[in-house]
Amino acid sequence: MIRWWRLALLVLLLPQVCGMDLDVEGDNEASGAAEEAHELLRRGSGQHTDNWAVLVCTSRFWFNYRHIANTLAVYRTVKRLGMPDSHIILMLADDMACNPRNSEPGAVYTDDRRGVVADLYGDDIQVDYKGYEVTVESFTRVLTGRHPEGTPPSKRLQTTERSNILIYMTGHGGDEFLKFQDAEEISSRDLADSFSQMWQKRRYNEILFMADTCQAGTLANHFYSPQILAVGSSAKDENSYSYGHNDHIGVSLVDRFTFKILDTLQSVSVGSSARLFSDMLDKLQPSFLLSTPTMNKRLWKHRPLNEVLVTDFFGATITVETGATPYPLNGGVEVG
Repeated sequence: MIRWWRLALLVLLLPQVCGMDLDVEGDNEASGAAEEAHELLRRGSGQHTDNWAVLVCTSRFWFNYRHIANTLAVYRTVKRLGMPDSHIILMLADDMACNPRNSEPGAVYTDDRRGVVADLYGDDIQVDYKGYEVTVESFTRVLTGRHPEGTPPSKRLQTTERSNILIYMTGHGGDEFLKFQDAEEISSRDLADSFSQMWQKRRYNEILFMADTCQAGTLANHFYSPQILAVGSSAKDENSYSYGHNDHIGVSLVDRFTFKILDTLQSVSVGSSARLFSDMLDKLQPSFLLSTPTMNKRLWKHRPLNEVLVTDFFGATITVETGATPYPLNGGVEVG
């Protein structure tokens, strides 16, 4: 039996710990609030078991080539850092590789600081949602897990309460919205409600939300679920800009914000101890971006930000157990 003075203490302290308003009426509600607080603290330990990525390009049409390239470049990076396709949901609103205006059919390219032009499409790409499948509804279903019957596992985000999720979105947007295919929009409130459902259904441990679009920072204005870090390429009333121009392809191949993120990630390898803030986000310079990068940290209260690694989101988390002694190969004869 919980003593009344302990209940009173819970009522006073839980809103400060959890960032939520509680109206406790009786033993059952107080007990439920205590369990919720305990769950919040337990899930906020920073000890996750797996990483997932939802990578979304919301733009169609040839002149938005760079948005496809942005998304594919992040896709290639998380794969290089060990994340398998089974843990990546890739959503591309158009197929630039097969666009009749593409002077390099079957390929999508991007630039890096060294002047290297890399083909991002290749032979081992797995696009989970493409073309007109990329809608606000399909994206929301991916986040919340509310799929129609018969949806294959490759189109599902099969995360748990111990999963860290990178959500990267690029396209055209404005104040608190992002356009999908110039036909519909997702708002900050839509995203906030989807994340709330994910938290209630224990579908994530931590979320890193990154948006490369005009006024990207405003997309996080209405987020209210815990343990979400939101990073945007530009503040309210600011644009997000492309970087350079490729004369052979005829368009820009990357946006400045994504270019800077990818440039930092080139030096990161599997098992790296690089820090998300000091080694990546703090290097986003307004003078290069031509806009003000935003970092919404108000929902991140469970562990110090300086402890967050780049590979907590960009890459795979694998626990390996090794034996006390190596197993002898080839009859115990040393080879090599």
